[in-house]
Amino acid sequence: MREYADETSDGRALDVACGTGRNAVFLADRGYEVDALDQSIEGLRITRANAEEQDVADKINLIQTDATQFDYPEEYYDVATVSFFRTLDRLSDIKSALKPNGLLFYQHHLRSEPPAEVGPSTDRYRFCSNELLHACLDLTVLYYEESSEQWEGKHSATVELVARNSHGGTQSYPETQWPPVR
Repeated sequence: MREYADETSDGRALDVACGTGRNAVFLADRGYEVDALDQSIEGLRITRANAEEQDVADKINLIQTDATQFDYPEEYYDVATVSFFRTLDRLSDIKSALKPNGLLFYQHHLRSEPPAEVGPSTDRYRFCSNELLHACLDLTVLYYEESSEQWEGKHSATVELVARNSHGGTQSYPETQWPPVR
């Protein structure tokens, strides 16, 4: 995210299912006004504490809500992040919330063989190979990678995507890491 988030700052950002606020704090520290959504009061409390510790609490608007029920405003955000939250049913709304040239950062767990030991206990909550990529073909994909690695001694499989809301531009595949190296 560092490579792309600095392209534009002092804009508006959305952190969907923010958890402990790692992305929200990162973006606020770079000048963004951030709406951080999470259903968990405890997660939002930790986000607030982390934001205060980094002196960016005034730049983060904490919103307690179910991200699948949130009313995403159209063309409002310069950046949107989704980390480890599977929400394909609302992805079109999240993409519509991006301003022209807005960036989407998405990271999530992936189905794999052997089965990953990190993340959801069932494949129901993991993406299939290329599922996220196919869901974002209406954006210009800048970076896409599916990876499998050891994390804290356990097998982990993740997918990362960075895409731009080009509004009518031609979809192109990223020049690096395509096809994904396995």
